[in-house]
Amino acid sequence: MDLDQQLQVLIDNAPQDGVTPHAIAAIAQALKAIASQLQHQDYYIVQTLNQEWVLLTLSRTNQPQVTKTVVYAFPSLQDISLSPSFQAEPNRIAVPFPETHLLFQLSSITSIDSVIFREIPDDSSSDVELKSSDIQSLLQHHLHHYFSPNIPSDLA
Repeated sequence: MDLDQQLQVLIDNAPQDGVTPHAIAAIAQALKAIASQLQHQDYYIVQTLNQEWVLLTLSRTNQPQVTKTVVYAFPSLQDISLSPSFQAEPNRIAVPFPETHLLFQLSSITSIDSVIFREIPDDSSSDVELKSSDIQSLLQHHLHHYFSPNIPSDLA
């Protein structure tokens, strides 16, 4: 699915409560702009059997007290098997997500600092890290702009 199709699926599958589809439409262009920076249309996320994303806590070697919690997104199942952090475990599965759906879900998960997209297999220099806070800020900006009333400047 291309980006526009992915976004339409998000809108179509949103709760039909009169607000959510409009909210997703409001942030659709922001999701599309972020997703266009990525090389693949679908990414695999490693999950537990309870459908919880497998998170990694990373720290700096020179500052081990500084940590961040990340989730890795891989362009194929084979790429996951090449990653030493995700050796085959019976209680984990890999689930594909369209990139805009992944970004949309990431925007609501507060326990994740970043998502790291592995663009080229076994090459961490190709990784694209997107901070959750940056994605949330951008989406909030679009939501605020979309839902704020347009008050004429000559109202007074």
